Amino acid sequence: MVTNSEIAAMLYEFAELTDLEGDVFKRNAYRRAAQSIEELDGDVAEYDREGRLESIPGVGKAIAQKIAEMVETGRSAKLEELRSKFPPGIVELMKVPEIGPRSLVRLHQELGIKDLEDLRQAALQHRIRSLKGFGERSEENILKGIAVVQGQGGRMLLGDALPIAEAIAAHLRAGGCEEVSVAGSLRRRKETIGDIDLLAGSDEPLRAMDRFVSYPRVASVVSRGPTRSTVRLADGTQVDLRVVPRDSYGAALQYFTGSKEHNVVMRRIAIQKGFRLNEYGLHRRDSGEMVAGAQEAEIYRTLGLDPIPPELREGRGEIEAAGEHRLPSLLRLEDIRGDMHVHTVMSDGRATMREIAEAAFRRGYEYIGVTDHSRSLHIAHGLTVDDLLASVEEARQLTDELGFPVLRGAEVDILEDGSLDYPDEALAQLDYVIGSVHSRFKMDRRTMTERVMTALSNRELNILGHPTGRLIGRREGYDIDIEQVMDEAARRGVALEVNGFPDRMDLSDLNCRKAIERGVTLVLDTDAHGVEQLDNMRFAVGTARRGWAERKDVLNALPLDQLRRFFRVAGA
Repeated sequence: MVTNSEIAAMLYEFAELTDLEGDVFKRNAYRRAAQSIEELDGDVAEYDREGRLESIPGVGKAIAQKIAEMVETGRSAKLEELRSKFPPGIVELMKVPEIGPRSLVRLHQELGIKDLEDLRQAALQHRIRSLKGFGERSEENILKGIAVVQGQGGRMLLGDALPIAEAIAAHLRAGGCEEVSVAGSLRRRKETIGDIDLLAGSDEPLRAMDRFVSYPRVASVVSRGPTRSTVRLADGTQVDLRVVPRDSYGAALQYFTGSKEHNVVMRRIAIQKGFRLNEYGLHRRDSGEMVAGAQEAEIYRTLGLDPIPPELREGRGEIEAAGEHRLPSLLRLEDIRGDMHVHTVMSDGRATMREIAEAAFRRGYEYIGVTDHSRSLHIAHGLTVDDLLASVEEARQLTDELGFPVLRGAEVDILEDGSLDYPDEALAQLDYVIGSVHSRFKMDRRTMTERVMTALSNRELNILGHPTGRLIGRREGYDIDIEQVMDEAARRGVALEVNGFPDRMDLSDLNCRKAIERGVTLVLDTDAHGVEQLDNMRFAVGTARRGWAERKDVLNALPLDQLRRFFRVAGA
């Protein structure tokens, strides 16, 4: 059965293709409908069965008809018709930074560009600069953008891959296969994923395979065997399932989680201790006796190691730390007491302050921080000073009414000269301030570093938002001396954000570890623009865990009184 996220994805594709046709009205309509489907409380198929599709915000009669077709068939004839109007590679070209829909249509019509390679050759041959509105700098930026897209390859964002994998795993469990786990880089919570790998422990492998290939979103079975099968889903995602006997499940989970570097060292240690380690178990080399296999942790313990969390298995010193009993006590999702970076309808969010607060309370948080954009970010409907200050009182009234702390912050633009987008006297009335760069990304390294360092010197700044500005697969981070920024943040008591929005993951895992080593406090946020995006917290936690973060390293793992004390000290 088609899922809400898959229907939303098709609606977003409608938006992109109608944008290429120049129909801005339809583009916006499809985007609004897609956003509503993403945050829908319930299954869209149920709305279809009950004839309630048009009750969904942004869904009128025409879009409702298309959604009904998607629910019933998993496809849309109109979407396929739209796709046929453009070369297959044209949608991929829309991923290239620096190229908007209008420019893309011109490049296609005037230069015959159909795909990334056409675009690359046109830039290298300096044909693009011949078009009005383009120049030498345009070609340079396009080539950089192509490198970003190609570097991403066919990989998926963690935030896209994990829900798919979890849905298939649930399907397998519902069919009687109790031991099922994601494996590979997805289990290690890498920020991008190739194919999705699943592992099942079952003494009835054929039954597990039957259940796997019968998953409703399977479009084709690439291969099928008694212990391994590969399918391709309707959206093109490839999923592999391996089934091992239950007494080998732990060993197989260790083996197929990886990474390659981690496993090479593990096998070497096993040999040194007189064992043989593979996906079937840990065996004595002399007798062949299996001494561990059913439980993953026993593999590590038998080799004299503390069990190593999957997120750390990258060959970055984790095995040595496990042998010396000095692995970090990693942060857990349940350690997070509140989300500090959430947008509302006052700027570019899709939920009210009350809706956000109530959703945070339902999640078991102890507080929530609301941070709309500042006035200079016109595209996100940034708040004027008067609107911002009025909302401070709204947050206090809501806190009293709900008996749940709603902190009023702001995500304030760091302007070109490093100043903040609101006067200090306005910022002083907020509970806390996030400063973020949202413009002029192409400054040279020295200038960008000075810009951010100037912002850090403002006593009202508490958190540096998405510190490198990257968008995975779409935009490289700006050129900045991030280690110098970390040192200054540690000195001034400013927290650095780990932004869990799937295409940000910023700070990255490696930068998280660098920051912790420098004594920087991290804050894990979702950058949510709708209630459903509060789920992004698990991606921020996964990234922080990959960076060896513990609860003590994270600001919003603190109770409210200590959180407020951090903000007061930083501003002193």
